[in-house]
Amino acid sequence: MNKTKEIWIAGFALFSLFFGAGNLILPPTLGFNSGADWWIVVLGFIITAIAIPIMAIFAHAKLQGTLYDFGKKVSPVFSTVFCFLIYIIAVAIPSPRTAAVTHEIAIHPFFDTSPILTSIFYFVLVFIFAVNRSRIISLIGQFLTPIIVIILLVIIGIAFFTSPGTVNPSTFKNPFIDGVLEGYQTFDAIAGVVVGAVIIISLDYSSHTTFEAKRRLIRRAGFIAGTGLLLIYGGLILSGALFSSTFLENASRTEVLSSLSAQTLGNFGTTFLSVLVALACFTTAVGIVTGTADYIKGICNDSKKAYITAAALASVIGIIVGSYQVDFIITLAVPALMFLYPITIVLILLNVVPDKYASKLVFRGVVLVTFIFSITDFLGFVIPRENLIGIKSIIPLAEHSLGWVLPSLLVFIGLNLKRSR
Repeated sequence: MNKTKEIWIAGFALFSLFFGAGNLILPPTLGFNSGADWWIVVLGFIITAIAIPIMAIFAHAKLQGTLYDFGKKVSPVFSTVFCFLIYIIAVAIPSPRTAAVTHEIAIHPFFDTSPILTSIFYFVLVFIFAVNRSRIISLIGQFLTPIIVIILLVIIGIAFFTSPGTVNPSTFKNPFIDGVLEGYQTFDAIAGVVVGAVIIISLDYSSHTTFEAKRRLIRRAGFIAGTGLLLIYGGLILSGALFSSTFLENASRTEVLSSLSAQTLGNFGTTFLSVLVALACFTTAVGIVTGTADYIKGICNDSKKAYITAAALASVIGIIVGSYQVDFIITLAVPALMFLYPITIVLILLNVVPDKYASKLVFRGVVLVTFIFSITDFLGFVIPRENLIGIKSIIPLAEHSLGWVLPSLLVFIGLNLKRSR
């Protein structure tokens, strides 16, 4: 295969594996709520929904191993536990959420069927694709992603030129921070460490035999995926802002997306949106289930039986959780995200920086401090927040659920200054 074509196919495949349920339903609602401040929200959203996830792909290009390699400098036990938690959360929340979104937007408007029926049919297909994983990159990169991108660009283009011209004021107190935290809900940082391994294993490297050749291919594919995500996310947030005056005040995320599609694509809007949702969600679910099965296969001596069993179990979990409503699954995800996302982010960043700045001591110190200072963020969604006012008042950014950021940065700088002396 032509090298340039292979890079573009891999880039499209990465984009599609990232672009799932949350990526589709979150940006228009962010635009709706941010109104005139939509561009500030975009800046925050870019950090956690694009920059960090693409850095995860760059880290994979550097390591060319598995998810286990992300945390092995902390300790083997930590890395094993981290991998276990990542894959459990991936198959229990973002993967099932793709089925729930598909039902609410693509199935329910046309057929009065039970969500459990949609979930069963959906994850049977996911399982079939996962088992036939050798064709994942080709099918997703060459066929599914271009369809997704074309439909999204049509919606964004029409929205830009046909908006009513009235933009609501922002409902956010801190648009930038809200953009950063809403980026958590895309699960893209977690997706980056999971599906990055899928790309590495699935690509045919027959013409890329050296480590550096593989690294260049993966990094270039990451740039393509990141650029695509930036254009689509920014466009959908802007579209939501431009049409903000037309949505119901208490519209749900799926209702905002459905209304935007109907207003931009007219009578065919619902049909186009249904196709888009089904494709975008399905490719992400395949990536998550495949990545999880790959990990189980790796720790079971490359057992094909272990791979199939893991893919089947992940699909069963998807069927059960995917039968619930989207808003319920999103609410369920928040505590898990507040606990695991900060650790995932710092592991990605530490694996991207040059090795001389990321010794075992730095890994251990930064991860430990991140864990300690993110506890209050996690507890804020488990116990009444008024019980945490005292401790949050003394931790910078803790009131914004980002109390781990400055302490982790200071530890990173401090340990590297100590090393250089």
